[in-house]
Amino acid sequence: MKPGSPFGTDVRRGALDGVSIALGYLPVALAYGLLAKSVGLSLWATMGMSMAVYAGASQFLALTLLGEGAGTGSIVLLTLLLNARMTLMSAAIARRFSDRRGPMRALAAFGVTDETFAVLTLKQAALTPAYLLPLEFVPYAAWVGGSAAGYVVGDGLPASLKAGMGVALYALFIGLVVPAVRASRTASIATGLSMMLNALISRGIGKGSAIVVTALLVAGGMAAFGPQDDRAELTTSEEEAS
Repeated sequence: MKPGSPFGTDVRRGALDGVSIALGYLPVALAYGLLAKSVGLSLWATMGMSMAVYAGASQFLALTLLGEGAGTGSIVLLTLLLNARMTLMSAAIARRFSDRRGPMRALAAFGVTDETFAVLTLKQAALTPAYLLPLEFVPYAAWVGGSAAGYVVGDGLPASLKAGMGVALYALFIGLVVPAVRASRTASIATGLSMMLNALISRGIGKGSAIVVTALLVAGGMAAFGPQDDRAELTTSEEEAS
């Protein structure tokens, strides 16, 4: 790989963009590992969930439900519903992914998270494997490694640091979403609706279930009735760049 080659440039850019996400994942992964230990999971089960599920919100939801004594079926169903949004995100990314091979597309789809998707929506050019895979792998490695570290050394962390870990994921996501909200009418409408609906729905049902219901309602509503201006803006930008 030559230092100045397009392939090498894409790899470096993907890895650097991935580092910014990974730094936000580490404290959240530590908190997850600590919580997993507190509800009785083994180290290998904790790491296995991070490796196979790789979805912070769903993993915290699963741990909360485990702590409440929920059955396996309800945990799997709610986690599946909460992760259903990833199907739409992966489909959107697949349209711009330059590699058409099935295994490569499946690997790229697995690495899509809320935060990587937010970063990728700001990229208007076609997504190459050299850029996308490092972007996804670096946060993945940080998430799995941080989960294990939180499980092993979590008990030795200061109480104030443990308390602050719980908001790290929200802070990271807000930092990624704000630019999109400022630039996109569709994103701002979806964000506002999600906040209001979740505040209302969570009063009647559990917080985990409220997140799932809100996501389904807003995603379905925006797909059916949302404004189409962003598509036109993206098309215009891509034509100007070509």
